[in-house]
Amino acid sequence: MLYLIIAFVIGLGIPIQTAINSRLRSYVLSPFVASFISFLVGTIFLSIVTLLTKHTLLIPAEVFTASPWWLWAGGLLGVIGLTGNILLFPKLGGVQTVILPILGQILASMIIDHFGLFGSPVIPFSLIRALGVLLLILGMFAVIALPGYLRKRKGQVPEVTASGRLPFQLFGILAGAMMATQSAINGRLGAVLESPIHAAFISFLVGVILLFIITLILRQLSQVKLAFGKNKPKWIWLGGIIGSFFVLTMAALVPILGTGLVVVIVLFGQLVCSIAIDQFGWFDARISPTTGIQVCGLVLMIAGVILIKLV
Repeated sequence: MLYLIIAFVIGLGIPIQTAINSRLRSYVLSPFVASFISFLVGTIFLSIVTLLTKHTLLIPAEVFTASPWWLWAGGLLGVIGLTGNILLFPKLGGVQTVILPILGQILASMIIDHFGLFGSPVIPFSLIRALGVLLLILGMFAVIALPGYLRKRKGQVPEVTASGRLPFQLFGILAGAMMATQSAINGRLGAVLESPIHAAFISFLVGVILLFIITLILRQLSQVKLAFGKNKPKWIWLGGIIGSFFVLTMAALVPILGTGLVVVIVLFGQLVCSIAIDQFGWFDARISPTTGIQVCGLVLMIAGVILIKLV
């Protein structure tokens, strides 16, 4: 039970990380600078943990020569996923920013499992998994599309039209697919390095280097100083630590509880926290009261995730 509670708390932290990074973006005026700071903080934290556990940050030379090129792509995918969340949060709100990437994660993870991509074990696509996908899509429709449709029926005009949101929603699904791919790649890297913590550090390091280059090219690096000041809350620096702590704790819980159970409990925590953020406007998010239809949609999504991941 203690492990289940820890997994649930980890899930609660993901929407909080997104909200924190979005607030950080409002100060530094750039999603790339906000991602750079988050990755930098996470890289420093993971470097300390790696040194405490493995006592080295170095990679054996034979790993570079004997490994496929995609083994080092996890950091790039992580940059796209994290920056995407920062971009999506003010456009879509907490619920959609969490749920759309979840759909992308589920679909990409099934493709990866079915074909055994990136060295993952082969788990064939089944009828039960297809039913889970159907429930997931129905739940997505209930949470995202149906409330807006009903508001239009009542004569209420939403702030952002469905067509205006569609590109952001599609990008949210793509970002989730990239995050699932990153997990598979980092899992393989962790096996090669014999340390999932070391693999997480490498992924964050690649990400922070890429973001440093991007901010230099865009001439935005100087905007990092905007995150400092007496009027800036200290918690805007916690996004990177929450993200890195999530990676570390997932690595610890999966061998104990199994991947399926951990993923389900973590996703449930994400959904609960994202609803709370929208409901109460935490972290300066736009208040969007949860409807009964959305709750039913979340229940369908949870049932779909359970079928996909546990059956």
